[in-house]
Amino acid sequence: MSEITRGPAEVGDDERLARAALSRVFEPGEPKTGALLRTSGGASPLLERLRAGEGPPKGFTKARWEGLTARALRADPQRDLERAATVGARFVSPGDLEWPSQLDDLQDTRPLGLWVRGPADLRMWSLRAVALVGARACTDYGTYLAGALAVGLAERGWVVASGGAFGIDGAAHRGALGVAGGTMAVLACGIDRAYPPGHARLLARIAEQGLLLGELPPGEHPTPSRFVTRNRVIAALTRGTVVVEAALRSGALVTARAAERLGRHVMGVPGPATSGLSAGVHELLRGQAHLVTDAAEIVELVGEIGELAPEKRGPLVPRDLLSPEAASVLAAMPARGVVPAESVALATVTAKDDVIARLYELQALGFVERDGDGWQLTRRTRTTASAGWERGGRV
Repeated sequence: MSEITRGPAEVGDDERLARAALSRVFEPGEPKTGALLRTSGGASPLLERLRAGEGPPKGFTKARWEGLTARALRADPQRDLERAATVGARFVSPGDLEWPSQLDDLQDTRPLGLWVRGPADLRMWSLRAVALVGARACTDYGTYLAGALAVGLAERGWVVASGGAFGIDGAAHRGALGVAGGTMAVLACGIDRAYPPGHARLLARIAEQGLLLGELPPGEHPTPSRFVTRNRVIAALTRGTVVVEAALRSGALVTARAAERLGRHVMGVPGPATSGLSAGVHELLRGQAHLVTDAAEIVELVGEIGELAPEKRGPLVPRDLLSPEAASVLAAMPARGVVPAESVALATVTAKDDVIARLYELQALGFVERDGDGWQLTRRTRTTASAGWERGGRV
């Protein structure tokens, strides 16, 4: 056996070979498979049972069992391992030191094993990973945000996980790669296939700098159902799932719902209320999902205690620096015209001498000016106030 298929492990080679063989027999994500594996006492006894031609177990029809038996007889795990090794891939099985234990949360839908391609340690990377998923036919807004979030996460030492597809997936992978960060793509096909073909160069870069992984053995092609079942692996491998942009019917929502079932954090990036490509995200946000707009807010949810996002506030304006007394006097000044100090004192319920002191303070700061025996706002203050109120903000 090639050394790339070995490595530090607790699982025996026979069990590993059996699991590799069964990855060609069963479709990923079927609960019946996990239950059968559990009741059979492991992969090796189950594979022997299939090849022995025994009758179907409970829950399997005769026709279905015969089909699985035929697949088991044709399976050649040694050949698959050698084929994987030609592209620098390995088979990671439950019980291996590289196996991410959080995948065990999938219970009977846990992968039989994972075909992994890339230099990083899958288990270590999965401990600090976040999924960024979304629409394939995304908008420029979605593309920009996915890339920006990936950059921010990578710069904070987080691994960006996605599905390697067009749109949001590709933007997320490129963002992480662009800052030499970690990224992993979970595939719905064999580890030696580039799908979609238009992402062949991107997937090759991920294999060199990050990780490509999937449940299907070399040479297997993607199908609609395999994309759907693949999403549960993305959800389970990561600390949380962020949906950047998704319509009401979107595979990204499948990932989000899987993450929620697994007790992972579910996050969504809001978009225009009129955009159909954000409608699915908005439905998530109406439920239990958390609204996020940048990497710091994501890390606040999935990171360690104390990794808080900075408080956001509008720009500081000169009036913010005034004392409460001076601000009260300034607020009592009319937008136009001259007013005596007595009128300001009456409006603020303040002694006249105190108001005059505050008016001179405001004059020194350029907010008001004297006009004879009265006071008025300076032209600059009037202009700033008018523009500020038109924007609906403070001045």
